[in-house]
Amino acid sequence: MNLKAVLTLLAVALVTILALVCVLLSGTGKSPESCSSQPKHGNLKSNMAQQSDKGSVFADLTPEEFSATVDYLKKNLDTKLVSAADAKPTENCIYYVDVKYPPKQQVVDYLDRGGEKPKREALAVVFFGDQEEPNITEYVVGPFPNPSYHRDITLEKFNEKLPYHRRPVIGKEYVDAYDLVYQKEFSTAPQFLKALGYDGSNFAALTTVPRGFQSGDRSTWFVLFLKMLESCFAVQPVGLELLLDHKSLDVSKWKVTKVFYNGAYFSNMAELEKQFNAGEVEVIEIQKVTADNDIGSMNPKVTPQPGAPLQFNPGGNRYTVQKNQVTFQSWSFTYGMNANSGLRLFDIRFNNERIAYEISTQEAIALYGSNAPGGMITRYMDGSFGIGRFSFELVMGVDCPYLATYIDASHLLESETPETTKNAICIFEQNLGVPLRRHYSNMHSMYYGGLASTVLIVRTVSTLINYDYVWDFIFYQNGVIEAKIHATGYISSSFYFADGKEYGSRVGEHTLGTLHTHFINYKVDLDVGGIHNSIMTQDMKFDPFNIPWEPEAKIQRPKVVRSVLETENQAAFELHSKVPRYIHFSSNATNKWGHPRSYRVQIVSFAGDYLPEESPVEKAMGWARYKLSVTKRKDEEGESSSIYNQNDPWNPTVTFSDFINNEDIQNQDLVAWITVGFLHIPHSEDLPNTATTGNAVGFFLRPYNYFDIDPSVNSPDGVFFHSKQNYESCESNPIACLPETASCAPKMPPFTYKGFKNLVNL
Repeated sequence: MNLKAVLTLLAVALVTILALVCVLLSGTGKSPESCSSQPKHGNLKSNMAQQSDKGSVFADLTPEEFSATVDYLKKNLDTKLVSAADAKPTENCIYYVDVKYPPKQQVVDYLDRGGEKPKREALAVVFFGDQEEPNITEYVVGPFPNPSYHRDITLEKFNEKLPYHRRPVIGKEYVDAYDLVYQKEFSTAPQFLKALGYDGSNFAALTTVPRGFQSGDRSTWFVLFLKMLESCFAVQPVGLELLLDHKSLDVSKWKVTKVFYNGAYFSNMAELEKQFNAGEVEVIEIQKVTADNDIGSMNPKVTPQPGAPLQFNPGGNRYTVQKNQVTFQSWSFTYGMNANSGLRLFDIRFNNERIAYEISTQEAIALYGSNAPGGMITRYMDGSFGIGRFSFELVMGVDCPYLATYIDASHLLESETPETTKNAICIFEQNLGVPLRRHYSNMHSMYYGGLASTVLIVRTVSTLINYDYVWDFIFYQNGVIEAKIHATGYISSSFYFADGKEYGSRVGEHTLGTLHTHFINYKVDLDVGGIHNSIMTQDMKFDPFNIPWEPEAKIQRPKVVRSVLETENQAAFELHSKVPRYIHFSSNATNKWGHPRSYRVQIVSFAGDYLPEESPVEKAMGWARYKLSVTKRKDEEGESSSIYNQNDPWNPTVTFSDFINNEDIQNQDLVAWITVGFLHIPHSEDLPNTATTGNAVGFFLRPYNYFDIDPSVNSPDGVFFHSKQNYESCESNPIACLPETASCAPKMPPFTYKGFKNLVNL
């Protein structure tokens, strides 16, 4: 055989060996099978809750309905309306439009008894600045799709006219205020600002609330920070703060009435400049922020690498989302998003039996402390800024699992044109990585039974200036509902000087992470076994007991203590008071074993102290005084707070304490108002920003004798096998099927993000 032939054979052999190696390494030599070709959940339909188009009664307004409301009001209010985006304080504008829900009884009659479908209406808030007596007016507009009437409901709803000074600050007012600070006031202190490092564009401001100390005030502190292009300004204070009085409806009369710099107060920037030029003010040089010393940069310090775990279901989604309605196994509910208060759920059912009529966020507040003026007075009521409005687009794979279902949300606020936020809500099923139930037995018999805890999560994330709140509603297979909020984002800060450590922690060269406490309020309208419920409590006590077979011996025997709360006052539990460990919404019906069917409210919270009662603004956030309060449900007591409370907390539009007036709560339609929160004393690990770990609070709604047995026994995910079975086969153990059923690759949609829109000043 010649050399050429030998070389040819060797080459063929080498190619053959390489091909065989590739086959061995890849298993079959084929690309992974697409999950779309895998068998779907054959029993999905039989386990899925029923879905009805009747849930549309709770649907948010569509962009077309928002526009129809604006068009109707502009044609029928007999006054000139300008866009809120351009409105001066002396002009009229539509501030806000949202869906107006019908009374509960009408809705229940429609859903459960075949009653007439309620009319679909809108709630519209109009600022009337161009009137002899400027005011805020609320209208009902309807019916859709073609509005033909409007009705002023202000007096009916609030028992008073709404003073104009209670209006939230709109974008145009912020723009004018910032212009006055940066253009007019800063021009009076050029030498001081140059020494401070101001170059004409490198400062950013954060405003504080409340805006004064008595009803009618409208003075706002502007706290100055270094503006960061790819990092958060809120952790880079420069020590300068200005108080602007913008109470007058004549913008030309606005003025700065106080200036603070590094522990000292001045009447205005001109006085500060004068004292600086006289050598009486020492300027603290702010080090230029670079990539190496930027304490707020979230840019990873290492090169990002792929490889984080990805969760997917080879058989496809086991839940459905149709319009505003969701089903998951035995669960069904409808969802919506309020621009002010955020995520809300309605008509929540298990096995088609209503558990709750409404579960919704109501308000979130943050109370700050500092030795600087802006920080020491701050009492943020986030609803007045817009918890739902500032729920921006979610990032696939970080904010929610990559393969979650993403849903848009629309609102109309400070504009005549509705705005739609892409991917503002996500819905996904998740394996929590822990058994919901399990047991291994090797006593008398050998078997294993277990059920993976897979849940359905509805999520949105709000970014309110520096803080980010992750809002979850979670549905378990055993009939449990969980509401949870994680806090992340950036801490707010003050310039570090003097006794700053008494108000937080030093976390940077000139940065004081300021102490603050968060409170979040939820409305929970439970209908357990029907609309009429009572509140039952259970706890324990030790009872001295003589042993029957040993008369001289005595033990302390634990015993159940039960009671029924009769009035709203009895069911109002203040923040740090002793609360019965078991609190139930109880029905008149009983389960198979003779116990009242009920749902237990279980709260998870580590809130700080609330404001003392002598605080002049305490009543505006009075719900935070109670960790739990149960009241008789009334349509006129639909919300625990108001967007108007922020700018007039001294005379609040909604005073929650008025809801608690000793009414009978036995066998009534009841609402639980649940407050959770956490005290945050910042620390260095809060930089660059706060982690969600350990910063989650919320509550559970748990069935308690509601069922005859844990309903998760009907879950298709259950696993059971005993020692005499071939538990490594699919026939005995569905988990053993995973190598076959999960041997596919999901079809990954391309990453998209359109969340970068307009810059906001607040």
